[in-house]
Amino acid sequence: MLLIRGEAGGTTLTGTLYERGERAPSFKGAPDEDAPYVWVCDEFYEVESGGTAQMVKGEEVNVAFESPMPRGFDTRDQALTAAREHVRTQFLRIGIDADDVDVTVEKAELQ
Repeated sequence: MLLIRGEAGGTTLTGTLYERGERAPSFKGAPDEDAPYVWVCDEFYEVESGGTAQMVKGEEVNVAFESPMPRGFDTRDQALTAAREHVRTQFLRIGIDADDVDVTVEKAELQ
C-alpha cells in the first residue's frame, strides 16, 4: 500500500494506492476487485458557503467533499500517474496552481 500525499498552501491531501495482492476496500462504487492496482482518494472543491472551512494559503476556504472515487488500473505506472494527477487536480479546484503542489509517494506502515 502506497500513500500519495500532496501538500500546498498549508494543507495536505493523502490518498491510498492498493497494490497487486493487497486487499482494496470493498464498497459501493469500488472498481472491479480483479484490478491489480486500486486508487482511493477524496475529491473536493471550493464552495461559496457551507462545506468545511480549510486554511489555504493563510485564508479560510469553504470546501465541499465528494465521496471517494476508487479507480482500478492494470499497471503500477498507470496508477501512480493517475494518483499524482488526481491530487494536483483537487488543489487546483481550491485555487492552488497544480505546479505548486508537492507530491510524495511513500510505502504505508502496516500495523
